[in-house]
Amino acid sequence: MQTDAPFWGSLVFDGIDNVDVEAVTATFGTAEVAARGHSVGAPCPDCGRFSDRVHDRYQRRLRDFPLAEQGFVIRLTARRFICGSADCPRRTFAEPFSQLAVPHARFTTRLNYALERVGLALAGRAGARLAAQLGFGSCRMTLLRRVMALPDPQFGTPRVLGVDDFAIRRGQTYSTVLTSVEDHRVVDVLPTR
Repeated sequence: MQTDAPFWGSLVFDGIDNVDVEAVTATFGTAEVAARGHSVGAPCPDCGRFSDRVHDRYQRRLRDFPLAEQGFVIRLTARRFICGSADCPRRTFAEPFSQLAVPHARFTTRLNYALERVGLALAGRAGARLAAQLGFGSCRMTLLRRVMALPDPQFGTPRVLGVDDFAIRRGQTYSTVLTSVEDHRVVDVLPTR
């Protein structure tokens, strides 16, 4: 396997400019890239003061898209910086990798996006089967959690309404449906009796 850092940097971290590749290993069907941030420091998320004083380092393990039918993991060494402002409530903060993954995530942003799309298209067990075929290997609950975490779509006030009555149980229960004629979506269902 090629362990040339510029090759892996361009393959794995295309468009992500604050990460350097240290080493590449391949064992038991999984390729693992060891990477670290190369920025000098980072601004504090609370007060905005720039800090380059390193407090600690820790490892993050991020799953990414499969590579050549092998699982792919990024072992990222992240630093914690000390905020130098005396009046800031935050003493330490983690090095941000906003293009690669959100804080505390175990998946990269691009894999998370792909799982959201699979979850929206198929959800549940069918989505888990498709994810397994694509090499993502996510369970149905992971896909459903991704879908439930998405924000609800925002719709404007409908200008043209359509009204329809229907029977849920003939002679027993009736309801009225209000639909938006412009974008063909259900606005509300009102039980009448």
